Formats: sequence, C-alpha cells, structure tokens
Amino acid sequence: MSQTLSRRELREQARDKRRFRMPLSSLSARVHTARSWVARRVGVPSWAQPAWRVVGWVSALGWAILALGLTSWVVGARWGWTELLMVAGAALVLFVACFVLALGRTKVRVDAEVEPRRVVVGEPATGRIAVTNEARAPMLPILVELQVGLSAARFVLPALAPGHAHEELFVVPTSRRGVIQVGPATTVQGDPLGLMRRTLTWTERTELFVHPHTVALEPLGAGLLRDLEGSTTEDISMSDLAFHALREYQPGDDRRYIHWRSSAKAGRLLVRQFLDTRRSHVTVLIDTDPEQYRSSETDVETAISVGSSIMVRAATDEQDWSVVCANQRISKSGPQLGLDAMARVEPGPVDLLGLALDGTDLAPDTSTVFIITGPHRPFIDLQRAAGQFPPEVRRVVVVVDPHANHGVRHGGGLVILTLSRLEDLRVLLVSGVAR
Repeated sequence: MSQTLSRRELREQARDKRRFRMPLSSLSARVHTARSWVARRVGVPSWAQPAWRVVGWVSALGWAILALGLTSWVVGARWGWTELLMVAGAALVLFVACFVLALGRTKVRVDAEVEPRRVVVGEPATGRIAVTNEARAPMLPILVELQVGLSAARFVLPALAPGHAHEELFVVPTSRRGVIQVGPATTVQGDPLGLMRRTLTWTERTELFVHPHTVALEPLGAGLLRDLEGSTTEDISMSDLAFHALREYQPGDDRRYIHWRSSAKAGRLLVRQFLDTRRSHVTVLIDTDPEQYRSSETDVETAISVGSSIMVRAATDEQDWSVVCANQRISKSGPQLGLDAMARVEPGPVDLLGLALDGTDLAPDTSTVFIITGPHRPFIDLQRAAGQFPPEVRRVVVVVDPHANHGVRHGGGLVILTLSRLEDLRVLLVSGVAR
C-alpha cells in the first residue's frame, strides 16, 4: 500500500510541476483538442471553413488577452468602471493589431532532406533545410519549424530578397534504434508577442531508419535436402548437381550415371559420384518481452542485434530467411528491408508460441530456426516453440544474459548458446554449433 501511495504521490508531483512550468502550452493543447472535437462531432460547414482556420491561428496567450478584453469591457460597462474600459480597449486593440500582422501570404519554397536515410545506432545523420523567397517583394524574418522525432528544430530566418535562399543544417540524434519522423517543415507567421500563430506546411514527412548494431558472422552452413539449388556439402550422393568423383559400378547403381568413356579406358564400369547440395531457409524468432531479460532495455536491444546479425549473414550467403519479431513479419527480402523492419520493432509482451506458429506459417520450409530470448524465459516455453517445427529442423536457442559466461550446451533437442554481449555470437557460431 505504501508503494502504491508513493507512486501516486510521485505522479501528482510530476503533474504539478508540468502545470507550473507549461500553463500556456497546456492551454494551447486543450484548445486544439476542443477544436478537433468540435470539427469531428459537430462538423464545420464548407462556408465556415476559412473562419474556422482563422480561429486556429489564435494562441493560448491570444485567447487569454481576448478573454481579458471582453471581460473588462462587460464589467466596466456594467458598473461604469472607466479603468476597466481602458484595459478592455487596450487588450482588444492589441488583439486586432496582432491579427493584422498575421495576415498576408507567404510565398516561399522549402526543401528539407536528411542524409543518409539509413544509419546504424550512433552514426551521425545530418539534415539540411533550405528556404527560398519566391515572392516579388522582400520577405521579413520568419520562423521555420521542422519536426524531428518527438522534438522540433526551430530556425529564425533572416530577411530575404526576392529569389534569395537561406540554408540551415541540423543534426538528428541517433543514439537509439528506431524510425525517426523528420518533417513536416512549417513556417510560423504571427506577431512578436505570440498572440497569433499562423502555420503553413510546406514539406511531407520523411523517415530516418536507425538500424541496430550487427556483427560480421561466418557462413551459417548448409541446410536440409530441400532441392537441387544450394550449398555443396561433404555428403556423398549418387544423384545431384555437384560432380565429385568416379567409382566402380556396384549392383543396384543407376545405369544413367555410368561414365562410358572412362569405363572403356579402365576396362570396367565406372559411375559418377556427386556431392549433396542443400538449400537453407533460416528462420529467426526474437523475443522482445522485457520481462524475460535481466536488463530490460539493453538486453532486448542486444537480442534484436543478434537476430539482425543472423539475418544479414543468411542474406549474404544468398539463403532464404524469415524474421518474426514483435509485430514485424518479413521473409525472403533484401537485408535493407529486413533492417528497416527491425528499426520499427517496439519491445512489449510476447507470446513465444505464437511467434513460432507465425514462423511456421511464414516459412514452412525452414531448415534452421534461431530462437533469441532472455534467461527468464521458462525452458518449457522454448521446447514448445521449437516443437512447432518439423523434427529434421535444426533448433538453436540464443540466450542473452549479461551476467553469464558465453558457452554452448545441449538439452531437450535444442542447441543453447549463451552470450553476454553481441560480440560473443561470432565465437559461438564459429565453433560449429549452428552448422
């Protein structure tokens, strides 16, 4: 009970601080919410749309000044209070003057871009925004806002002559994996006091993908005997595509593989031998449930990086691959799109059995399945998930545990790799476990 009360008190304290620090922002948000509710529930006729847009120009401070003027006017006129009438006149004149300053057309061209569009966590990403005055008259200084993720970059542009342009550079923070929305770019026209805020949108939103870290891995090896297009193995076969050697004919051998020219020279029947070719389909299931890891945020990111590294290796080997992670389902695509999907993943509760069923539906020809999870996931859940795949499928479980030593063990038909950091994955796979 005391713990619940303490959390409640903390929330109330945080709410009080927000109210103290941002009263006008809170009022603006409530006004905007009220306008949206009215437009959605009541509806605005087409003839009233221009006036409705003008109402949206007024900021929280503008509404406060207008309310002050009207209230002072009513009270002053009712009781003959001259001072209040003067306050009302000043407030209303100020409101009208600021409204006039917000009028007029802004004729500019705004170009915003981010380069590169795809980066790895921690890599720099820079953006550029250029504003060109396309009007025939000089343009006064104007404020340009560019939405970058949850924050906004603000640039105060100087006065521009007709045809002149001004360029600003900005840096996009990429310390966390994810998809960062850049844009739209808007110009803000109003008055110096901030009573009016007229915004115009000039660009669309673009996405900046921050990919997870990956490590270079050795080839994952061959898969099952799926078809005749795949990686060669050391297994001898009497019918395949990779020719290996000749041997003496034995009863029961297929006569189609007799090499007649060599047999004529040797004086005895010789048949061709081949090496098996195998086609692999690697399926990766990533457990993103923070409750299954020791350090919820860090370890989940490591698990996503492990799955991404395996996916990139399989794509490099030109093997088929599928990834099931949270709400992302992707199969037989390029590694770029796979990493884009990993950037969109949001940690949350996971039904591991459901992931496995989705994996079997997505890739029924799976030859190797990797299940990446944390040390708190019950072993019976891992067996149930792995049991959804056919018996001939190789099952590998990767446990991300920063407090454990990396190693390999076998149990319940599973190969279990334990790693404490992403770099351990290369060592564990090189040992031949995943081959």
